[in-house]
Amino acid sequence: MSHLFVAPTRFRFLPAVLAAFVAVAGVSVPATSALAVCTDSAGPNVNWRRCSFESQTLAGVDLSGAMLRDATFQRATLGQATLTGADGYRAKFISARAPGAKFDGARLIEADFTRADLTGASFRDADLRNAKLVGASLASADFTGAKLSGTDFRHADLSGARWTDGTHICAESSLGQCN
Repeated sequence: MSHLFVAPTRFRFLPAVLAAFVAVAGVSVPATSALAVCTDSAGPNVNWRRCSFESQTLAGVDLSGAMLRDATFQRATLGQATLTGADGYRAKFISARAPGAKFDGARLIEADFTRADLTGASFRDADLRNAKLVGASLASADFTGAKLSGTDFRHADLSGARWTDGTHICAESSLGQCN
């Protein structure tokens, strides 16, 4: 005699009941709550939350307005990339190469740029509160209007960087702070 498992009656029709409820109630899931698809192509407003792009080459890509929360770009190449208005809360750019990248207006609270090459990068009006820029190369970077409260610049090269007031240029020997 074979034993055939039959779901209890109270659970058998649950998927159909839920589908009917969604259809009748007109419930919809807003686009902003869509799950990240880490295989999506780089582009404006892409959702790469918690995705890993370790050692990837993303030079020149447009990631403006992208959701990059908790994403990892460790040792990635992002030279000349546009991340304007991106949400990179707690994103990791450790040892990334991003010379000339634009992070203007980006939300980079608690982001980690330890040892990253950000030479000539633009952080105009970016929120870098509590970010780590330890040992980063920030020569000729632009911090005009950036929020830097709690930002860790230990051993960072700030030579020739434009400071938050938009007029002060850091001295050539600025290491760890803008002189």
